[in-house]
Amino acid sequence: MKNLATYDLMESVRNTNQWLGATALALGSYPISGLMPNPFMQMMAAWGEVTERSFARMVAKPDWNIHTVVGDDGRDHMVSVDVCVNRPFGDLVHFRVHGRPTMERKILLVAPMSGHYATLLRTTVASLLPDCEVYVTDWHNARDIPVSEGKFDIEDYTLYLVDFMKYLGPDTNAIAVCQPAPITLAATAYLAQEEPEAQPRTLTLIGGPINPDAAATDVTDFGNRLTMGQLEQLAIQRVGFKYRGVGRLVYPGLLQLSSFMSMNAESHSNAFYQQILRVAKGEAADHDKHNRFYDEYLAVMDMTAEFYLSTVERVFKGLEIAQNKFTVNGKHVDIGKITDVAVKTVEGSEDDISAPGQCVAALDLCTGLPDEKKANHLEPGAGHYGIFAGKSWRNNIRPLVLEFIDANARTQRKVTRLKSV
Repeated sequence: MKNLATYDLMESVRNTNQWLGATALALGSYPISGLMPNPFMQMMAAWGEVTERSFARMVAKPDWNIHTVVGDDGRDHMVSVDVCVNRPFGDLVHFRVHGRPTMERKILLVAPMSGHYATLLRTTVASLLPDCEVYVTDWHNARDIPVSEGKFDIEDYTLYLVDFMKYLGPDTNAIAVCQPAPITLAATAYLAQEEPEAQPRTLTLIGGPINPDAAATDVTDFGNRLTMGQLEQLAIQRVGFKYRGVGRLVYPGLLQLSSFMSMNAESHSNAFYQQILRVAKGEAADHDKHNRFYDEYLAVMDMTAEFYLSTVERVFKGLEIAQNKFTVNGKHVDIGKITDVAVKTVEGSEDDISAPGQCVAALDLCTGLPDEKKANHLEPGAGHYGIFAGKSWRNNIRPLVLEFIDANARTQRKVTRLKSV
Protein backbone atom coordinates (compact mmCIF):
# COMPACT_ATOMS: atom_id res chain seq x y z
CA MET A 1 0.00 0.00 0.00
CA LYS A 2 1.24 3.46 -0.98
CA ASN A 3 3.51 4.94 1.72
CA LEU A 4 2.13 2.77 4.54
CA ALA A 5 5.66 1.49 5.25
CA THR A 6 6.95 5.09 5.38
CA TYR A 7 4.34 6.01 7.98
CA ASP A 8 5.31 3.05 10.15
CA LEU A 9 9.00 3.87 9.66
CA MET A 10 8.46 7.40 11.00
CA GLU A 11 6.60 6.00 14.00
CA SER A 12 9.39 3.48 14.56
CA VAL A 13 12.01 6.25 14.54
CA ARG A 14 9.95 8.29 17.01
CA ASN A 15 9.46 5.26 19.26
CA THR A 16 13.18 4.44 19.14
CA ASN A 17 14.15 7.97 20.17
CA GLN A 18 11.68 7.84 23.04
CA TRP A 19 13.24 4.54 24.16
CA LEU A 20 16.77 5.94 23.85
CA GLY A 21 15.79 8.90 26.01
CA ALA A 22 14.26 6.63 28.65
CA THR A 23 17.35 4.41 28.62
CA ALA A 24 19.74 7.36 29.00
CA LEU A 25 17.66 8.72 31.86
CA ALA A 26 17.69 5.36 33.65
CA LEU A 27 21.43 4.80 33.19
CA GLY A 28 22.34 8.30 34.28
CA SER A 29 20.11 8.10 37.36
CA TYR A 30 21.80 5.17 39.12
CA PRO A 31 23.16 6.27 42.53
CA ILE A 32 26.63 5.00 41.70
CA SER A 33 26.89 7.68 39.00
CA GLY A 34 27.32 10.17 41.84
CA LEU A 35 30.82 8.78 42.44
CA MET A 36 32.01 10.24 39.13
CA PRO A 37 33.42 13.78 39.46
CA ASN A 38 32.70 14.40 35.79
CA PRO A 39 29.16 15.74 35.07
CA PHE A 40 28.78 13.42 32.07
CA MET A 41 26.27 11.16 33.81
CA GLN A 42 24.10 14.08 34.91
CA MET A 43 24.12 15.48 31.38
CA MET A 44 23.22 12.08 29.95
CA ALA A 45 20.29 11.75 32.36
CA ALA A 46 19.17 15.29 31.55
CA TRP A 47 19.37 14.62 27.82
CA GLY A 48 17.38 11.42 28.34
CA GLU A 49 14.67 13.16 30.34
CA VAL A 50 14.18 15.92 27.77
CA THR A 51 14.36 13.50 24.83
CA GLU A 52 11.92 10.96 26.25
CA ARG A 53 9.38 13.64 27.15
CA SER A 54 9.65 15.32 23.75
CA PHE A 55 9.16 12.21 21.64
CA ALA A 56 6.40 10.86 23.90
CA ARG A 57 4.39 14.07 23.48
CA MET A 58 4.32 13.70 19.69
CA VAL A 59 1.63 11.00 19.83
CA ALA A 60 -0.31 12.17 22.90
CA LYS A 61 -3.36 14.43 22.80
CA PRO A 62 -2.92 17.16 25.41
CA ASP A 63 -5.58 17.75 28.04
CA TRP A 64 -7.36 21.10 28.27
CA ASN A 65 -6.28 21.48 31.90
CA ILE A 66 -8.93 24.12 32.56
CA HIS A 67 -10.46 23.01 35.84
CA THR A 68 -11.85 26.15 37.48
CA VAL A 69 -12.75 29.74 36.68
CA VAL A 70 -13.34 32.61 39.07
CA GLY A 71 -16.89 33.98 38.90
CA ASP A 72 -18.28 37.44 39.62
CA ASP A 73 -19.04 36.19 43.12
CA GLY A 74 -15.31 35.70 43.76
CA ARG A 75 -15.63 31.92 44.04
CA ASP A 76 -13.90 29.24 42.00
CA HIS A 77 -16.40 27.41 39.77
CA MET A 78 -15.69 23.96 38.38
CA VAL A 79 -15.34 23.64 34.61
CA SER A 80 -16.29 20.55 32.60
CA VAL A 81 -15.80 19.95 28.88
CA ASP A 82 -19.10 18.67 27.52
CA VAL A 83 -19.57 17.31 23.99
CA CYS A 84 -22.59 19.01 22.42
CA VAL A 85 -22.34 17.64 18.88
CA ASN A 86 -20.42 14.43 18.21
CA ARG A 87 -19.23 13.81 14.65
CA PRO A 88 -16.65 11.37 13.20
CA PHE A 89 -14.08 14.02 12.30
CA GLY A 90 -14.70 16.58 15.02
CA ASP A 91 -16.91 17.53 17.95
CA LEU A 92 -18.44 20.73 19.20
CA VAL A 93 -17.53 21.03 22.89
CA HIS A 94 -18.82 23.39 25.55
CA PHE A 95 -16.79 24.59 28.52
CA ARG A 96 -19.56 24.48 31.09
CA VAL A 97 -18.95 26.50 34.23
CA HIS A 98 -20.89 24.92 37.07
CA GLY A 99 -22.79 27.06 39.54
CA ARG A 100 -22.62 30.19 37.40
CA PRO A 101 -25.51 31.82 35.50
CA THR A 102 -25.33 31.47 31.72
CA MET A 103 -23.25 34.31 30.31
CA GLU A 104 -24.79 36.60 27.73
CA ARG A 105 -21.86 36.38 25.33
CA LYS A 106 -21.86 33.07 23.44
CA ILE A 107 -18.57 32.34 21.62
CA LEU A 108 -17.91 29.74 18.94
CA LEU A 109 -14.12 29.43 18.79
CA VAL A 110 -13.18 27.74 15.53
CA ALA A 111 -9.86 25.97 16.10
CA PRO A 112 -7.43 25.27 13.26
CA MET A 113 -7.07 21.85 11.69
CA SER A 114 -3.49 22.46 10.66
CA GLY A 115 -1.38 19.95 12.52
CA HIS A 116 -2.09 20.76 16.16
CA TYR A 117 -5.00 19.86 18.42
CA ALA A 118 -7.62 22.39 19.43
CA THR A 119 -5.88 22.55 22.82
CA LEU A 120 -3.43 24.94 21.14
CA LEU A 121 -6.12 27.52 22.00
CA ARG A 122 -6.09 26.63 25.71
CA THR A 123 -4.99 30.08 26.85
CA THR A 124 -7.47 31.71 24.48
CA VAL A 125 -10.29 29.67 26.00
CA ALA A 126 -9.12 30.39 29.53
CA SER A 127 -9.05 34.14 28.83
CA LEU A 128 -12.63 34.13 27.47
CA LEU A 129 -14.24 31.84 30.06
CA PRO A 130 -14.69 34.42 32.85
CA ASP A 131 -16.89 36.58 30.60
CA CYS A 132 -18.37 34.21 28.00
CA GLU A 133 -20.01 30.88 27.26
CA VAL A 134 -17.28 29.22 25.18
CA TYR A 135 -17.78 26.51 22.56
CA VAL A 136 -14.84 25.07 20.58
CA THR A 137 -14.48 22.89 17.49
CA ASP A 138 -12.46 19.89 18.71
CA TRP A 139 -11.10 18.20 15.57
CA HIS A 140 -10.12 14.51 15.71
CA ASN A 141 -6.81 12.96 14.74
CA ALA A 142 -7.28 11.38 11.31
CA ARG A 143 -5.09 8.40 12.25
CA ASP A 144 -7.79 7.30 14.72
CA ILE A 145 -10.74 7.53 12.29
CA PRO A 146 -11.55 4.27 10.45
CA VAL A 147 -11.59 4.37 6.66
CA SER A 148 -15.25 3.29 6.82
CA GLU A 149 -16.18 6.81 8.01
CA GLY A 150 -15.43 8.10 4.50
CA LYS A 151 -13.71 11.26 3.30
CA PHE A 152 -13.33 14.67 4.90
CA ASP A 153 -12.34 17.55 2.64
CA ILE A 154 -12.69 21.34 2.73
CA GLU A 155 -16.37 21.18 1.78
CA ASP A 156 -17.10 18.70 4.57
CA TYR A 157 -15.26 21.01 6.97
CA THR A 158 -17.47 23.90 5.81
CA LEU A 159 -20.64 21.87 6.36
CA TYR A 160 -19.46 20.84 9.84
CA LEU A 161 -19.18 24.53 10.72
CA VAL A 162 -22.61 25.18 9.24
CA ASP A 163 -24.10 22.46 11.45
CA PHE A 164 -22.31 23.78 14.55
CA MET A 165 -23.61 27.31 13.87
CA LYS A 166 -27.15 26.00 13.39
CA TYR A 167 -26.92 24.15 16.69
CA LEU A 168 -25.75 27.23 18.60
CA GLY A 169 -28.26 29.64 17.08
CA PRO A 170 -28.18 33.23 15.81
CA ASP A 171 -26.94 34.78 19.08
CA THR A 172 -23.53 33.19 18.52
CA ASN A 173 -20.32 35.16 18.03
CA ALA A 174 -17.87 33.17 15.90
CA ILE A 175 -14.11 33.64 16.28
CA ALA A 176 -11.95 31.81 13.72
CA VAL A 177 -8.22 31.52 14.37
CA CYS A 178 -5.73 31.20 11.49
CA GLN A 179 -6.39 28.36 8.99
CA PRO A 180 -10.20 28.12 9.39
CA ALA A 181 -10.79 31.86 8.88
CA PRO A 182 -11.59 31.61 5.12
CA ILE A 183 -13.70 28.48 5.65
CA THR A 184 -15.63 30.08 8.51
CA LEU A 185 -16.29 33.09 6.27
CA ALA A 186 -17.59 30.70 3.61
CA ALA A 187 -19.76 28.83 6.14
CA THR A 188 -21.33 32.12 7.21
CA ALA A 189 -22.00 33.02 3.57
CA TYR A 190 -23.51 29.56 3.03
CA LEU A 191 -25.96 30.20 5.86
CA ALA A 192 -26.69 33.69 4.51
CA GLN A 193 -27.97 32.02 1.35
CA GLU A 194 -29.60 28.91 2.78
CA GLU A 195 -30.76 29.78 6.31
CA PRO A 196 -30.18 33.48 7.06
CA GLU A 197 -31.79 33.19 10.50
CA ALA A 198 -29.05 30.75 11.58
CA GLN A 199 -26.13 33.09 10.88
CA PRO A 200 -23.92 34.13 13.81
CA ARG A 201 -24.31 37.64 15.15
CA THR A 202 -20.64 38.55 14.68
CA LEU A 203 -17.64 37.01 12.94
CA THR A 204 -14.07 37.71 14.05
CA LEU A 205 -11.28 36.44 11.79
CA ILE A 206 -7.83 36.29 13.40
CA GLY A 207 -4.70 35.90 11.27
CA GLY A 208 -6.35 33.87 8.52
CA PRO A 209 -5.30 33.44 4.86
CA ILE A 210 -8.39 34.93 3.22
CA ASN A 211 -6.23 36.09 0.32
CA PRO A 212 -2.81 34.36 0.51
CA ASP A 213 -1.52 36.39 -2.44
CA ALA A 214 -2.07 39.70 -0.64
CA ALA A 215 1.26 39.28 1.20
CA ALA A 216 3.63 36.41 0.48
CA THR A 217 5.08 34.27 3.31
CA ASP A 218 7.14 31.08 3.39
CA VAL A 219 3.89 29.13 3.81
CA THR A 220 2.24 30.54 0.70
CA ASP A 221 5.45 30.39 -1.32
CA PHE A 222 5.82 26.69 -0.51
CA GLY A 223 2.35 26.01 -1.91
CA ASN A 224 3.14 27.92 -5.09
CA ARG A 225 6.48 26.21 -5.71
CA LEU A 226 5.03 22.69 -5.90
CA THR A 227 2.44 21.18 -8.18
CA MET A 228 -0.42 19.25 -6.59
CA GLY A 229 1.10 16.02 -7.87
CA GLN A 230 4.46 16.80 -6.27
CA LEU A 231 2.77 17.80 -3.02
CA GLU A 232 0.82 14.56 -2.90
CA GLN A 233 3.95 12.50 -3.49
CA LEU A 234 5.94 14.36 -0.84
CA ALA A 235 3.36 14.80 1.91
CA ILE A 236 0.74 12.07 1.75
CA GLN A 237 1.09 8.68 3.47
CA ARG A 238 -1.17 5.88 4.67
CA VAL A 239 -1.78 5.36 8.37
CA GLY A 240 0.13 2.37 9.68
CA PHE A 241 -1.08 -0.77 11.42
CA LYS A 242 -0.88 0.64 14.95
CA TYR A 243 -3.93 2.92 14.68
CA ARG A 244 -7.66 2.53 13.99
CA GLY A 245 -7.38 4.55 10.80
CA VAL A 246 -5.01 2.04 9.20
CA GLY A 247 -4.92 2.55 5.43
CA ARG A 248 -6.37 6.08 5.51
CA LEU A 249 -4.46 8.60 3.38
CA VAL A 250 -3.23 11.42 5.60
CA TYR A 251 -0.78 14.27 5.88
CA PRO A 252 1.06 12.88 8.95
CA GLY A 253 1.52 14.98 12.05
CA LEU A 254 5.15 13.92 12.39
CA LEU A 255 5.87 15.15 8.87
CA GLN A 256 4.14 18.44 9.64
CA LEU A 257 6.16 18.80 12.83
CA SER A 258 9.43 18.43 10.94
CA SER A 259 8.31 21.33 8.71
CA PHE A 260 7.34 23.46 11.72
CA MET A 261 10.70 22.81 13.41
CA SER A 262 12.76 23.48 10.27
CA MET A 263 11.28 26.98 9.92
CA ASN A 264 13.01 28.03 13.18
CA ALA A 265 15.57 25.26 13.61
CA GLU A 266 18.20 27.37 15.36
CA SER A 267 15.85 28.75 18.02
CA HIS A 268 14.36 25.31 18.71
CA SER A 269 17.82 23.73 19.02
CA ASN A 270 18.91 26.41 21.46
CA ALA A 271 15.70 26.01 23.50
CA PHE A 272 16.29 22.27 23.95
CA TYR A 273 19.99 22.75 24.71
CA GLN A 274 19.17 25.28 27.43
CA GLN A 275 16.48 22.97 28.85
CA ILE A 276 18.96 20.07 29.10
CA LEU A 277 21.34 22.35 31.03
CA ARG A 278 18.54 23.41 33.38
CA VAL A 279 17.54 19.78 34.01
CA ALA A 280 21.18 18.85 34.71
CA LYS A 281 21.45 21.71 37.22
CA GLY A 282 18.15 20.81 38.88
CA GLU A 283 16.59 24.12 37.83
CA ALA A 284 13.84 22.72 35.58
CA ALA A 285 10.29 21.89 36.63
CA ASP A 286 7.58 19.63 35.24
CA HIS A 287 5.44 22.57 34.13
CA ASP A 288 8.07 25.22 33.50
CA LYS A 289 7.89 27.59 30.53
CA HIS A 290 9.75 25.22 28.20
CA ASN A 291 7.61 22.18 28.99
CA ARG A 292 4.34 24.12 28.85
CA PHE A 293 5.16 25.34 25.37
CA TYR A 294 6.69 22.21 23.87
CA ASP A 295 4.19 19.77 25.41
CA GLU A 296 1.63 21.53 23.20
CA TYR A 297 3.84 22.37 20.23
CA LEU A 298 5.13 18.82 19.79
CA ALA A 299 1.66 17.23 20.10
CA VAL A 300 0.65 16.90 16.45
CA MET A 301 -2.25 15.24 14.67
CA ASP A 302 -2.72 13.80 11.19
CA MET A 303 -4.98 15.55 8.69
CA THR A 304 -6.95 13.67 6.08
CA ALA A 305 -5.20 13.83 2.73
CA GLU A 306 -8.31 15.15 0.98
CA PHE A 307 -8.68 18.04 3.43
CA TYR A 308 -5.03 19.06 3.22
CA LEU A 309 -4.84 18.81 -0.57
CA SER A 310 -8.20 20.49 -1.22
CA THR A 311 -7.26 23.35 1.12
CA VAL A 312 -3.95 23.94 -0.67
CA GLU A 313 -5.52 23.63 -4.10
CA ARG A 314 -8.63 25.73 -3.51
CA VAL A 315 -7.64 28.31 -0.88
CA PHE A 316 -3.94 28.86 -1.63
CA LYS A 317 -3.49 27.97 -5.31
CA GLY A 318 -6.97 28.51 -6.76
CA LEU A 319 -7.77 31.49 -4.50
CA GLU A 320 -11.42 30.45 -4.50
CA ILE A 321 -12.21 32.33 -1.29
CA ALA A 322 -10.15 35.40 -2.26
CA GLN A 323 -11.92 35.59 -5.64
CA ASN A 324 -15.36 34.66 -4.24
CA LYS A 325 -15.52 31.50 -6.36
CA PHE A 326 -15.85 28.91 -3.60
CA THR A 327 -18.46 26.18 -4.08
CA VAL A 328 -20.02 23.58 -1.78
CA ASN A 329 -21.70 20.57 -3.37
CA GLY A 330 -21.51 22.36 -6.72
CA LYS A 331 -23.30 25.48 -5.48
CA HIS A 332 -21.54 28.85 -5.46
CA VAL A 333 -21.12 30.34 -1.99
CA ASP A 334 -21.43 34.10 -2.49
CA ILE A 335 -19.67 36.01 0.31
CA GLY A 336 -21.47 39.14 -0.85
CA LYS A 337 -24.68 37.64 0.55
CA ILE A 338 -23.49 38.40 4.09
CA THR A 339 -25.48 41.51 4.97
CA ASP A 340 -26.29 41.27 8.71
CA VAL A 341 -23.23 39.67 10.34
CA ALA A 342 -20.71 42.16 11.73
CA VAL A 343 -17.20 41.16 10.59
CA LYS A 344 -13.90 42.07 12.28
CA THR A 345 -10.42 41.07 11.16
CA VAL A 346 -7.31 40.96 13.37
CA GLU A 347 -3.73 40.86 12.08
CA GLY A 348 -0.26 41.04 13.59
CA SER A 349 2.34 43.33 12.04
CA GLU A 350 5.07 40.69 12.55
CA ASP A 351 3.00 37.66 11.53
CA ASP A 352 5.18 35.44 9.31
CA ILE A 353 2.49 32.78 8.80
CA SER A 354 -0.46 34.89 7.65
CA ALA A 355 1.06 38.27 6.88
CA PRO A 356 -0.83 41.57 7.21
CA GLY A 357 -3.13 42.04 4.24
CA GLN A 358 -4.18 38.40 3.94
CA CYS A 359 -6.94 38.52 6.56
CA VAL A 360 -8.27 42.06 6.08
CA ALA A 361 -9.10 41.05 2.50
CA ALA A 362 -12.29 39.53 3.95
CA LEU A 363 -13.80 42.99 4.41
CA ASP A 364 -13.56 43.77 0.68
CA LEU A 365 -15.30 40.49 -0.12
CA CYS A 366 -18.28 41.41 2.09
CA THR A 367 -19.74 43.71 -0.55
CA GLY A 368 -23.26 43.44 0.89
CA LEU A 369 -22.19 44.51 4.38
CA PRO A 370 -22.40 48.19 5.40
CA ASP A 371 -19.16 49.83 6.51
CA GLU A 372 -20.40 50.31 10.07
CA LYS A 373 -20.49 46.53 10.43
CA LYS A 374 -16.86 46.12 9.35
CA ALA A 375 -13.79 46.52 11.54
CA ASN A 376 -10.09 45.77 11.37
CA HIS A 377 -7.27 45.79 13.89
CA LEU A 378 -3.54 45.57 13.14
CA GLU A 379 -1.57 44.77 16.30
CA PRO A 380 1.89 46.41 16.27
CA GLY A 381 4.81 44.08 16.99
CA ALA A 382 2.67 40.95 17.28
CA GLY A 383 3.55 37.65 15.64
CA HIS A 384 1.18 34.88 14.62
CA TYR A 385 0.87 33.19 18.00
CA GLY A 386 0.64 36.46 19.89
CA ILE A 387 -2.55 37.65 18.22
CA PHE A 388 -4.64 34.82 19.62
CA ALA A 389 -2.80 33.43 22.65
CA GLY A 390 0.06 35.70 23.65
CA LYS A 391 0.51 39.02 25.45
CA SER A 392 -0.98 40.98 22.55
CA TRP A 393 -4.16 38.92 22.75
CA ARG A 394 -4.49 39.27 26.51
CA ASN A 395 -3.71 42.97 26.78
CA ASN A 396 -5.10 44.49 23.60
CA ILE A 397 -6.94 42.20 21.18
CA ARG A 398 -9.24 40.34 23.57
CA PRO A 399 -10.77 43.56 25.00
CA LEU A 400 -11.28 44.92 21.48
CA VAL A 401 -12.98 41.72 20.31
CA LEU A 402 -15.33 41.71 23.31
CA GLU A 403 -16.14 45.39 22.73
CA PHE A 404 -16.93 44.59 19.09
CA ILE A 405 -19.21 41.73 20.17
CA ASP A 406 -20.99 43.88 22.74
CA ALA A 407 -21.47 46.81 20.37
CA ASN A 408 -23.19 44.60 17.82
CA ALA A 409 -25.18 42.78 20.51
CA ARG A 410 -26.63 46.13 21.57
CA THR A 411 -27.45 46.94 17.95
CA GLN A 412 -29.17 43.57 17.54
CA ARG A 413 -31.26 44.05 20.70
CA LYS A 414 -32.28 47.53 19.55
CA VAL A 415 -33.41 46.18 16.16
CA THR A 416 -35.31 43.37 17.89
CA ARG A 417 -37.14 45.83 20.15
CA LEU A 418 -38.06 48.04 17.19
CA LYS A 419 -39.44 45.04 15.28
CA SER A 420 -41.53 43.99 18.29
CA VAL A 421 -43.03 47.50 18.50
